[in-house]
Amino acid sequence: MKNREQENKGAREQDQEGRKKPAATSQAEAAAQAVPRAVIPGNGTPPMLESAPLAYENLEFLNSPDGRLIRIVSEFLEPLSRFRREQIQDTVVFFGSARFHGREEADHALELLDNTGSTRPAPSDEQPAMAREIAAGKATDLQRKRAVAAVEMARYYEDARRLAQLLTQWAKTIPSRKHRFVVTSGGGPGIMEAANRGAYEAGGKTIGMNILLPFEQRPNPYITPSLNFEFHYFFMRKLWFAYLAKALVVFPGGFGTLDEMFEILTLAQTQKLAKKMTVLIYGPEYWKKVFNLEALVDTGAISPKDIDLFQYADTPQQAFDLLKKGLTENYLVQEAASAAAVARPENKKAEPEEDLMAGWNMDDFLSPELAKTRK
Repeated sequence: MKNREQENKGAREQDQEGRKKPAATSQAEAAAQAVPRAVIPGNGTPPMLESAPLAYENLEFLNSPDGRLIRIVSEFLEPLSRFRREQIQDTVVFFGSARFHGREEADHALELLDNTGSTRPAPSDEQPAMAREIAAGKATDLQRKRAVAAVEMARYYEDARRLAQLLTQWAKTIPSRKHRFVVTSGGGPGIMEAANRGAYEAGGKTIGMNILLPFEQRPNPYITPSLNFEFHYFFMRKLWFAYLAKALVVFPGGFGTLDEMFEILTLAQTQKLAKKMTVLIYGPEYWKKVFNLEALVDTGAISPKDIDLFQYADTPQQAFDLLKKGLTENYLVQEAASAAAVARPENKKAEPEEDLMAGWNMDDFLSPELAKTRK
């Protein structure tokens, strides 16, 4: 009797639970109906997306104004990595006109270019007159003047070439694991080509720092391929000219040459270079017609001692002797003295027997030797 009552009670409880379930189900269905259904467009499911480009491979971004900082930093780090790889310790920079290049070196005939670094010749009425044109009275006054200047510019081309040869031959004899006083130019034609050519003919490495211009131009063929650079930003190119240079040779040139020369002289004048820079101005006859520095001294615009920031030279041998003297006194003598001091027994430090980095110093990892900015 008791068992039957328990069975009836269990059945009543199941019946009550069964009556509750439909109510819960109906609530779930109502909630589902309240949620809006996704509408599939009539053209079906969209195609699979391609992977987005990596940020550093996104050329649209890198070439945009937002990518400018990355471009600037790249023009510092990429040359730095190459200078380290090529073991370049320091340089001697040659500046000069890019508007002339040798056309027939045998008779020193020259062709005037349309613009600095351009591959296109200037108009015929701006070209130096040929001897037959002068004799026939067909040359303009400008052409006659440029014919005279062409002979002089041909001389400067050959002088820059010879000086670069002398400097490179000497630099190759300096005992060093790194390349010293490497001839460097702006990478274009004219005096720049002559400097790279002389170093190339002497069997040395030579650097060309070209600049991207809005007209057709190309680097000269004498640059060491692994040291051929092209910059977008003028100020980054200027930085690398000054950063590694231990000497500067300024041949006759125009606005660009004047800009580079006075920038280096200003850095030296204001003591912003933490190194001694030998500055040679080649061809006093040309330069003393272009500017009168004595007038700046007389008017108090510069100090008389500022004239001592540079020296004049007029032959390749004279220029080489001045360069060799300055580079030896300012760097090689001091380096030899420092090396001798380190080699003294009392200055030697005990090294572990199996020190794999023995003989290495921080400069071996951070080379090339970079100039510090004065504080």
